[in-house]
Amino acid sequence: MEISKVPSALLEGAASVIKGKEEFLEYLITVLLAGGHVLLEDLPGLGKTTVAKTLSHLIADNEGRPLAFKRIQFTPDLLPYDITGVDVFDPDLRNFRFVPGPIFANLILADEINRTTPKVQSALLEVMAEQQVTIGSETRPVPSPFMVIATQNPVESEGTFPLPAAQLDRFMMRLSLGYPHKEAELDILNFDPSEKILAGLTPVVTAADLSEAKAAVEQVYCHPELKEAIVDLARASRNHPDIRLGASPRSSLHLLKAVRSYAFINGRDYVVDEDIIALGPLVLSHRLKFADPRTDGAPLVRRLAIEICQKHKLSLDR
Repeated sequence: MEISKVPSALLEGAASVIKGKEEFLEYLITVLLAGGHVLLEDLPGLGKTTVAKTLSHLIADNEGRPLAFKRIQFTPDLLPYDITGVDVFDPDLRNFRFVPGPIFANLILADEINRTTPKVQSALLEVMAEQQVTIGSETRPVPSPFMVIATQNPVESEGTFPLPAAQLDRFMMRLSLGYPHKEAELDILNFDPSEKILAGLTPVVTAADLSEAKAAVEQVYCHPELKEAIVDLARASRNHPDIRLGASPRSSLHLLKAVRSYAFINGRDYVVDEDIIALGPLVLSHRLKFADPRTDGAPLVRRLAIEICQKHKLSLDR
């Protein structure tokens, strides 16, 4: 497949199941092509699980089958080795052999990730950052491509464990599906796409196509002035009076990768300041800790991004 057509093929395939959520799907594919992970924060029943399943159905592995998909249901009694795997003694071989956990798949749905303890959540830290799992003295890579889509309910707090900053920093974006509009909900009632369409969905791109598209994303040009705007945005979050914990250098790198991917999806081989304004809140706001915990970080980050990009735009115009 022509590499420039990979994003549109994925978007069209996903839209056949996820109705009326074109902007959300664009952001999701942006993260996929940027090699990141997504935190879906939404109410129950809005299709978070269907999103992850759909994405895995649209991409074929080297043998033409849909990517390996695993769902991990996070509960308070889960243990780290339930995710990573464990060495077990084989009496026939009189030796230990490794039994891989569900993390050894291409696309992982970490369902209700905040319903398990921080000890178990930490089992994802290494694999999300380095695409590998270390158990004992052995380090094993996970399959490529690899993506984690985690979900959590932002309303219920009983029996939950807030994600620590180190875990939140691993997610490139925090997204929300939200309720569908009326026409989309009618389509869901008439066709039930999660049951009737998803089951028959076939891959539209291959893992090789995806790999080439990711390589093309890395070549998207970002002007030094816009890179400086990204750094200034992160630094502004560290010095803002309403923010106790600002954005990390990892978040700056994630934002650069995201805006390159977003530009590629929109048919450009260069980044513009509007990309930073659009994605800045999605990439940065969930990583910040505010003096007032009730603060909605997205509008604040957007205001900062607009101010900073306007300053750098003046430099670009000169």
